[in-house]
Amino acid sequence: MSHQLTYAPPSTSPPLVVEDARTAEETTRPSGPAAAVVLAAGLASFALGLLSVLTAASGSFSAALTLSDRVGDISGLTTATALLFFAAWAVLATRWRRADPPLGRVAAASAVLIALGLLGTFPPFFNAVGG
Repeated sequence: MSHQLTYAPPSTSPPLVVEDARTAEETTRPSGPAAAVVLAAGLASFALGLLSVLTAASGSFSAALTLSDRVGDISGLTTATALLFFAAWAVLATRWRRADPPLGRVAAASAVLIALGLLGTFPPFFNAVGG
């Protein structure tokens, strides 16, 4: 039994073009929902840093954030931060559902918020502020 290989040259006919009745405006998606989650992440990062500083500075604030005695104030700190993230995401996504906010400005604002949040979670910083 022999197998013969045959070569079929590519077709020279032009590709089939299907016309779409939608305009370019209808096919592009708004960037608002993406910007909403980026900014919500920045806000949550900043809140985590701020709450870390506040728990180091105030014993009563630390006690108020303690949801589990086995975990300590970190349990309330992370829960509050997660709730803030989802709430901010929901609000911003609803407001920016069909909007195109400037992504560069949103990303820059989020980067600043994330940097401040990281600073707040840095132990030498929050211990120096907390006393």
